[in-house]
Amino acid sequence: MVRKSHGFKKGTRDLFKSRRRRTVNEKLQKFEVGSTVHIDIDPSSSSLVFRRFQGKTGKVVGTRGRAYIVEVMDGEKKKKIIALPEHLKIARGVKE
Repeated sequence: MVRKSHGFKKGTRDLFKSRRRRTVNEKLQKFEVGSTVHIDIDPSSSSLVFRRFQGKTGKVVGTRGRAYIVEVMDGEKKKKIIALPEHLKIARGVKE
C-alpha cells in the first residue's frame, strides 16, 4: 500500500522540472512598479509561488522586502501574489 502525498508540491513533477540553468542575475534583477511580468517558478528556490500561477502574466504593484507584489487575474478575480525576483521575468511585447 502506497501513501498518497498531500503536500504543497504534489502533482508538480513535470511542472517544476528544471529545464534550463538558472543564473545569479535572475535573483538580483529589479523591476519597476507598474511593469508587466511573467511568473516562471524556479523550483530550486526555497520559497515558491503556488503552482496555479505558473505561466501567468501580471503587473507589479509594490514591493515587500526583497519580494514583489504582483497582481494576477485568476479566473474573474484579481489576486495579489508575493514572489521573489527569481520567479519573475519581464514581459516583452505585452500590451497594457
